[in-house]
Amino acid sequence: MSNQPERQRPATGDAAIITRRRFSLARLIYGVYAWIAFACCAVFALLAVLLLPGVSRRRYWVTRFAQAPFILAGVPVTIEGAGKLPSSPCIVVANHASYIDGVILQAFLPPRFSYVIKGEMKNVPVIGFLLRRIGAHFVDRNTVGRSARDARTLLRAADNGDSLAFFPEGTFLPRPGLGAFRGGAFAASLRTRSPLVPVVIHGTRQLLPATTLLPARTALRVEILDPLDPAKTPDAKQLAELARQRILAVLDEPDLLAEEHDRN
Repeated sequence: MSNQPERQRPATGDAAIITRRRFSLARLIYGVYAWIAFACCAVFALLAVLLLPGVSRRRYWVTRFAQAPFILAGVPVTIEGAGKLPSSPCIVVANHASYIDGVILQAFLPPRFSYVIKGEMKNVPVIGFLLRRIGAHFVDRNTVGRSARDARTLLRAADNGDSLAFFPEGTFLPRPGLGAFRGGAFAASLRTRSPLVPVVIHGTRQLLPATTLLPARTALRVEILDPLDPAKTPDAKQLAELARQRILAVLDEPDLLAEEHDRN
């Protein structure tokens, strides 16, 4: 029999604390690395929009640089239903759960798309300039006159054959769920008879939640659903509700409108 004293094992509580600390440190290191990778790619994207002539060329290279951070950070992105996206001009509407959603669409939709973004973003240093240089459209949601003017600009862009991508919720909330849809995307689809394509983004709420600045490594999935024909739904509200229900059917998050209705 050994005369050596038996080593004491850490108490369960101590082991849990050590595990949490290691997890927090690992997440901190990964999060800082992911932001460095994103910042480096953003610098190259900024150089592209500064130096390259033509919106199409700038969009192409910004799309390439938008893909790079996911590769460098080891974040797998799966695209489902890419063949459902029409090659002709169309309107894409997607759910909104994180700041990273716009980067995802820029990276993995064809570079022919113009993005419709809330007006506050045009005043963000660097990002606002980059977005303007790739032909993004900014929408003022708070001032009636500006909102109407922006709506007319979007309709003209759709009339000219632009493919547009919207987050019809306008913004996102910290809690999971799909909120109300604003009408701009659906009015543009009806006006131009452009197919309306619902898109569901999975995983970005876990990758970069609204409550933290540190990204967490997780798999992402972009699901492109069957296009809707606006000629079969001549009312913008009906078209919006149909698209919303299509997204809810595959989105693993609650219907915030239904919850609000139940509370009232």
